[in-house]
Amino acid sequence: QVQLVESGGGLVQAGGSLRLSCAASGRTFSSYGMAWFRQAPGKEREFVAGIRWSVRTQYADSVKGRFTVSRDNAKNTVYLQMNSLKSEDTAVYFCAMGPVLTTWPNDYDYWGQGTQVTVSS
Repeated sequence: QVQLVESGGGLVQAGGSLRLSCAASGRTFSSYGMAWFRQAPGKEREFVAGIRWSVRTQYADSVKGRFTVSRDNAKNTVYLQMNSLKSEDTAVYFCAMGPVLTTWPNDYDYWGQGTQVTVSS
């Protein structure tokens, strides 16, 4: 059984930074895709960033150049470094694990409970 737990969310002013962590327990595989999604109230869940094999990364256009996704396989942890935060980044952020790296939520088998990120103006 795979369990994912996010942490690191909070309140930050626009232009500030946060680093989110996603710790995985149970059997995990370095070849699996690990992704970050976010969902704002009344909005659809959207892909933010993902990583596979520790070298292949993918980013949504809205966060490219500001966010960086990385992983530490020894710690079974995935990170999302968020810089130059904007008010539109406010959302609940979820980590997810699936067999490949895609931008479609239905392709992922395991999900964390989410962590709230709030960016004030």
